[in-house]
Amino acid sequence: MKQLSNSVLYLMSISAGLVVANLYYNQPLLHQIAVTFSVNESAVSNVALFTQLGYALGLLIIIPLGDKVTNKKILQFDFFLMILSLIAAAVSNSLLLLIISSFFIGFTSAIPQLFVPMAAELSDDKGRGRAIGIVMSGLLIGILGSRVISGLVGEQFGWRAMYYAAAVLMLALFILLQLKLPGIKPNYKGSYAALMKSLWFYFKTESSLRLAALRGALAFAGLSAFWTTLVFLMEDSFGYGSGVTGAFGLFGILGALAATVVGKLNDKINKNKIILFSIILLILSWGIFLFSATSLIGLIIGVTLVDLGLQALHITNQNIIFSKNPEARNRVNTIYMVSFFIGGAVGTSLGAFAWEYYHWTGVSILGIILSLGILLVYLMYKHKTVSF
Repeated sequence: MKQLSNSVLYLMSISAGLVVANLYYNQPLLHQIAVTFSVNESAVSNVALFTQLGYALGLLIIIPLGDKVTNKKILQFDFFLMILSLIAAAVSNSLLLLIISSFFIGFTSAIPQLFVPMAAELSDDKGRGRAIGIVMSGLLIGILGSRVISGLVGEQFGWRAMYYAAAVLMLALFILLQLKLPGIKPNYKGSYAALMKSLWFYFKTESSLRLAALRGALAFAGLSAFWTTLVFLMEDSFGYGSGVTGAFGLFGILGALAATVVGKLNDKINKNKIILFSIILLILSWGIFLFSATSLIGLIIGVTLVDLGLQALHITNQNIIFSKNPEARNRVNTIYMVSFFIGGAVGTSLGAFAWEYYHWTGVSILGIILSLGILLVYLMYKHKTVSF
């Protein structure tokens, strides 16, 4: 059994967080971008939507290659396109160009999902949950911290500065990964077409994978609706700008820091119990949001709980799917994460719609409905959640 050193594990964790942050820099900046291009809130939400759609496509096209192509080759192509896309976003002179650039930013920012299966592969059965938890900690802290950073940078220097800074950061990270990340030679010898065809095989034959994908998609749809519309609530109810909106990510980080703990619990506790606990947290958080349109304290409590609930559910989902099919961990992760971010894209659109017509009450009810959907799926198919 290959061993995963702590230095490599934490390098993957930090890298996952820094790259995935590219997906979320835009959310606290949507109001500024709308002002720049003189568009409404619904139109500017397409920046976030197409970033997530690009990410989902990147997961589908790029991540399965982790079972066929060395990780170093994937990184070389991906980082080159990623840096170009970030620069293109920074210099965009129309909303359309920014949306197109954002799509490719999302597409190339899928590579952190190579690190999660890598951590699972290099760990033994007893330490797999811990390794996944540590990588996911970095990834989730990147997601949440990105909003804090972009909110502050946007408020002080404008939204374009965030994209320029991200491009420089990605160049430095690429150099570090080329020097320090170990190369992995996958065993799959078939064609790319056969590789992609096998995705359907795993989806069709693994009921636990399908259920994990559905749970993840519904949960992330709710979280995406929240973050897409929070900036509008801050402006309307409190008169705050992107800096305060982004700072809400700090409270979500409290939940993300629990990733290692959740990962360890996955190695010891029945996974159905963790899933049920996660669902209860999600429903509770959205109930708090419903009555917090004018309460910062309520919003803070809600964002902490919703991120903790999603975190626990997400790590448990991944531990379930990685415990089987070791020869295809990148492919089963592709199926799961594509579903996860399609859910996020749908949640972004539904959230924008709910805000436009029903404001924060509509967004909160949407989150409650999505969370109840996860509960319904859990109760109907509890016996099929895990198959080991």
